[in-house]
Amino acid sequence: MLKKRIIPVQLLMNDRLVKTAKFDTHRDVGDPVASSRVYNSQYADELVFLNINRKNRSVNTLLALIEKVSEVCFMPLSFGGGIVKLEDAEQLIKNGADKVIVNSSNYENKNLITQIADKFGAQAAIASIDARFENGEYVLHSNCGTKRENVSLENHVKDLIERGAGEIFINSIDRDGTMTGYDLGLISRVMKCASVPVIACGGAGTYEHMKLAFLETRVSALACGSLFNFGDNNPIRAKAFLSNYDLNFKKV
Repeated sequence: MLKKRIIPVQLLMNDRLVKTAKFDTHRDVGDPVASSRVYNSQYADELVFLNINRKNRSVNTLLALIEKVSEVCFMPLSFGGGIVKLEDAEQLIKNGADKVIVNSSNYENKNLITQIADKFGAQAAIASIDARFENGEYVLHSNCGTKRENVSLENHVKDLIERGAGEIFINSIDRDGTMTGYDLGLISRVMKCASVPVIACGGAGTYEHMKLAFLETRVSALACGSLFNFGDNNPIRAKAFLSNYDLNFKKV
């Protein structure tokens, strides 16, 4: 049985760590390198870094950060935001990324995730999906939630997996930064059609929220931002709480 994972998410804007609310407003929450050092000491399973600059977004922001983070972190590192071609992914992986995360480009360049998986293995290719609940249905969005995409959730998930994605990262725009709990309906929909591990993000505010998501959807991993940014919470305490419910985590 695959072990469950807890993955802090670090959102980057102009070289700073920020936290968003519903992909709209944001607040500065510190230095990404200092934060990464803390997560390393708290035995996070992985770290995810997403460049959410809406103007002039490229992998250069991520490349400038990788070396610094690699010096203080000794866990799998995933980077996304601004990856538009294979060479972008190559630069990130050659400079220290274990995985790359592709979202918007999957709608425009359907071969990109395949190229990444073929060159570096499916385990290095994470396909990210941002969804918002509108008029009784989940609608997919790209470009940091600003562009609506005309494809169904299930069809997009299946297509990404067929093209080589080794993991699916599903993010609820509605729950982002709200700390009101994960969108269990969204996660369950993805889990039903996914044949690869799924990472769910958006809404974690308590360890109870994490417990419900793990137990009710059987999701592979949970990503958290606000839960660890605000309040005295950390991956060690989260795992201690969740381990009481027969959830299996990596031993450290």
